[in-house]
Amino acid sequence: MATQAGRRIRLKGNYMRTSTLLRSGGVILAILVASPVLAEDPPAAAPAPAATPAAPTPFIKFSGHAEIGMTAKATDSARTLNWGHLFTDRSTEPLVNQVVLTAQHDIDSSSKTANWGFKVQGMWGSDARYTHTLGILNNATDNINQFDIVEAHVDVHLPIIASGGVDVKAGIYPTLEGVELIDATGNFFYSHNYIFNFGIPLKHTGIMTTTHFSHGIDIYLGVDSGVNTSFGTGGDTNGAAAFHGGIGFTIGKNVTVLATTHIGPENPRGSIGNYNKALRYLNDVAITWKISPKLTSSTDINYIRDDGFHVAGGGISEQLVYAQSDAVSWGVRAEVWSDGDGFFVAAFPGNHDFVAVEKGMANTAIFAPAGGTTYGAVTVGVNFKPKVPAITKNFSVLLRPEVRYDASLGSSRPFGLDATNTGTKKDQLTLGIDAIFGF
Repeated sequence: MATQAGRRIRLKGNYMRTSTLLRSGGVILAILVASPVLAEDPPAAAPAPAATPAAPTPFIKFSGHAEIGMTAKATDSARTLNWGHLFTDRSTEPLVNQVVLTAQHDIDSSSKTANWGFKVQGMWGSDARYTHTLGILNNATDNINQFDIVEAHVDVHLPIIASGGVDVKAGIYPTLEGVELIDATGNFFYSHNYIFNFGIPLKHTGIMTTTHFSHGIDIYLGVDSGVNTSFGTGGDTNGAAAFHGGIGFTIGKNVTVLATTHIGPENPRGSIGNYNKALRYLNDVAITWKISPKLTSSTDINYIRDDGFHVAGGGISEQLVYAQSDAVSWGVRAEVWSDGDGFFVAAFPGNHDFVAVEKGMANTAIFAPAGGTTYGAVTVGVNFKPKVPAITKNFSVLLRPEVRYDASLGSSRPFGLDATNTGTKKDQLTLGIDAIFGF
């Protein structure tokens, strides 16, 4: 019988006979030691304790975060608006940007059987001025801090058509377009780029399908009520539907591409004669490249055109983020965005101005203080995650200071608005910082 690893062997016998064996020249001693027959088997191992069963995954997952911050111009002006900003538009005014609560049950898109899920995400804060789904809570309060339903949809995974099946989303959901998100925890910078502010939709109400083909190819096809709209005369700016879709794919192991479009009439009733037929095209290509384990590039290419007013705009934004450690990351974002007709970039000093413009109602919004302009912007920032006491299981703190420089790349002067809403400067330097508390 072969000797096993870790097996202890010791001699059995009567110590009274040892002297006799030694006097026999040690031959018998050697035989006894080497013989497995006389070796003692190890004691039986104690049974392993039963493994503690893993806690069941809760059917509904809850999460939330709160974001507070402030942005200030480095030079004073008669107006306290940061031109070119939306969500960080109030200079030297502390903001509760968003307090978000989420309840969700995720679908399993990899499953070979049908399954369902849902997501409901509510928000309160100053960001809601710009994220409203028309007809839902947009007149609930006159304060700068408002309520909004960011997401409310039912999801179904169906193992049909393609190798990865089809996911169906129905309800209110964020747009496919752009690299930046409404949810602050999904962005590196506190301020948003021109593409997010003026070049893409934010939300839709409708149905979106995602078909997962082999080789990492996803096809998106959907129909909705339009940009930031719901249903009915109070929720939709016109009576026409819109198309939203695109394609996502990978290049090698480190590059992902998402090319999307949203096409439909978006001008409100009465704004132009053919408001139900004049199409607005919002097109976007988002490219993410994992250059190295620590360095990530995010490229956003955007083009928007409105046939009703015969205007167009667009540009490109490039963002690089270097993860120095789990606690510290550095980032830089550079952008060029053209609003050659002075139609898209605007400021909204009133708390309901953005919604009022979308609905074609009276407002105090400021458009084109210097006519058509091509904008350039560079933002440099850091993300810092300090160690904090575990107040709750998921409690965390993220600090995001940044420095941003915006400039007109032509002769126009859209910045430094005076009391008559006239631009006085070609550029603008802002300092910003926010804190996100996860729970």
